[in-house]
Amino acid sequence: MRSRVLALCLVALFFLSGCTEVQEPITRESEGLWNEYVVYPISQTIIYLAQLFGNNFGIAIIIVTVMIRVLIFPLMVKQIRNTKAMGALQPEIEKLKEQYPDKDAHSQQQLQEKMMELFSHYNVNPLSGCLPILIQMPILVAFFHAITRTKEISENNFLWMNLGSPDPYYFLPIIAGITTYMGQKLIMAGAENDNPQMAMMLWVMPVMIVIFALNFPAALSLYWSIGNIFMIAQSFFVKDHIEKRTATLLKTTE
Repeated sequence: MRSRVLALCLVALFFLSGCTEVQEPITRESEGLWNEYVVYPISQTIIYLAQLFGNNFGIAIIIVTVMIRVLIFPLMVKQIRNTKAMGALQPEIEKLKEQYPDKDAHSQQQLQEKMMELFSHYNVNPLSGCLPILIQMPILVAFFHAITRTKEISENNFLWMNLGSPDPYYFLPIIAGITTYMGQKLIMAGAENDNPQMAMMLWVMPVMIVIFALNFPAALSLYWSIGNIFMIAQSFFVKDHIEKRTATLLKTTE
């Protein structure tokens, strides 16, 4: 489910990048809710922070990325909890599948009802893992618009790269892919061994991120890489607490 959501979001990002509006500079006069309340504020925040750090737009993007990650931290914790809980409940899910092996509509409906009862009993929401992705993708699109439609950002350099162009040495796209894999691996923590969809997503996500990062401005790769690194650090921060909760859940399912 989550891999499909990510794929749809990335495809949407690809098509949004081709919108004619991307060619129009973002200013205070730009009309529309998207421009006025999302793209323009991000653009101005990056410019403001860059000016504080000697016109360094790379540092500004890193700071904004960390700020966004701090804001969505509670959602990330919930995602990790539910992913690990889903892994803990996998044996029970398999038992239910064995009880309702038929593929007819009635049996499948009964299976879904029993699974929903199981999730409700253990307070697990199988769809909550999609929420951080759904929230991050509009932010990623907004970053893309802010970068490409703000001359000060798109024409500025950071380290070896131009922020408005793809990384010429492919370093950041590779880092983005590796950190995406590491982050997903840490969140799943073995749950993918019992779930083919999770196992597939573990590899599909990094590959898709690398492909898109190779073709999009380096500033997006920087945003994604720093965001992943921060997420990995967050995961270690809450790891012990979540593992204790998962262990408790495992005991109750035995």
